[in-house]
Amino acid sequence: MGVFFDEIPEHLIEWINAQHLFWVASAPLSQTGHVNISPKGVAGTFQVIDNKTVMYQDLSGSGSETIAHLRENGRITVLFQAFSGAPRIVRLFGTGVWYEFGSDEYHRFIPDSERLPGSRAAIIVSVHKVGTVCYAVPFYSFEGHRTQLLDFFEKREACEKADPNSTNGLRHYWAMKNAASVDGLPGLRIAELTAKERGVDPFALKPFVRTRNLWLSGGLVNWGPVLSRLATVSTEARIRRVNVTESH
Repeated sequence: MGVFFDEIPEHLIEWINAQHLFWVASAPLSQTGHVNISPKGVAGTFQVIDNKTVMYQDLSGSGSETIAHLRENGRITVLFQAFSGAPRIVRLFGTGVWYEFGSDEYHRFIPDSERLPGSRAAIIVSVHKVGTVCYAVPFYSFEGHRTQLLDFFEKREACEKADPNSTNGLRHYWAMKNAASVDGLPGLRIAELTAKERGVDPFALKPFVRTRNLWLSGGLVNWGPVLSRLATVSTEARIRRVNVTESH
């Protein structure tokens, strides 16, 4: 039997902090867009700030779907599940904002002493609903956290420290892989700027993106009209959604 709360109950906070894995779900407004689910599992990246606010340290990866979706519509759900003890699934429904590495807000939430290699943003989620349910999630034993991702981006950051313009550096990686979502939505802002400055094609590794030609028209430097168009489409989609809701 499912139970819902308007905030995170105290008895769940300790349980959440003890979990080794969580999932993040987000989606674009478009009905044909890709729903994204990302597993997160690096120790120390998730934090309950209070009963209605959580945050996690967003580490670099080959995509930036969550950030792209937060930019467009702000919707996000975080899920935890029990792999030992009593069965339990907890969903944190909320709206999110992101603060990119280098911003004052990022460093306020993630001080240098806590930043992990490849960390690109602090994701802050305002929780408006919490759902719990007990299902037959299988038992799994925890052996440890993998280090490949941290090792990989530690090398990228070292390359950038030695040469800020290195194509093996972290910012160049962001420009190649984090400037846009698989649906062509704008992703990490610093990735957009770096791609523009260095003439990097953000869709070279995503040739299937439907809006690729829009983004590339103008030779990668005229991104303003594209972003403006995407913002207009996003606003129109929000208005349509509000009108549909009010009509019912």
